[in-house]
Amino acid sequence: DELDVVEGMQFDRGYLSPYFINKPETGAVELESPFILLADKKISNIREMLPVLEAVAKAGKPLLIIAEDVEGEALATLVVNTMRGIVKVAAVKAPGFGDRRKAMLQDIATLTGGTVISEEIGMELEKATLEDLGQAKRVVINKDTTTIIDGVGEEAAIQGRVTQIRQQIEEATSDYDREKLQERVAKLAGGVAVIKVGAATEVEMKEK
Repeated sequence: DELDVVEGMQFDRGYLSPYFINKPETGAVELESPFILLADKKISNIREMLPVLEAVAKAGKPLLIIAEDVEGEALATLVVNTMRGIVKVAAVKAPGFGDRRKAMLQDIATLTGGTVISEEIGMELEKATLEDLGQAKRVVINKDTTTIIDGVGEEAAIQGRVTQIRQQIEEATSDYDREKLQERVAKLAGGVAVIKVGAATEVEMKEK
């Protein structure tokens, strides 16, 4: 088995429904070249998601939704659409809580070249287009983790974001804050080690 270190980020949130699993042998969800929707809100009403879902279905690519939560009717509809093969979707909760969650969504946006749909800055989910979505080469989601591999974000933007967080580390007053900020730098700047087992690749470890 070879060990490949790829550009990637892993965070501790798993799929919101086991019905998204498309690799029963590993119990994982694997999405190839997915679009990534980042929403700083709870999504419970499927109507506000329809325009972007239709656009993604037309583009013929899978979609990963990372939001504060996806619940109720919205989650049920996504599951049904996935099971019927209309559009391949998976949903996970965004990592962190409160302000840290907002910051981590922004980190993921930087990594994947997407925009966080945030009502605080007047953006509406219903008006989201494909241009707002992030992209990556591959996403692997297990029960407890999500790994984004080879996000399409620009290297300069990622480095800029890392520099910004390092500045916050300098200014941090508590060890806890400093530790959480350092974790974010590691996730943004780190790689993910992928073990190649024959033809299949298993995402194994967090950082190089």
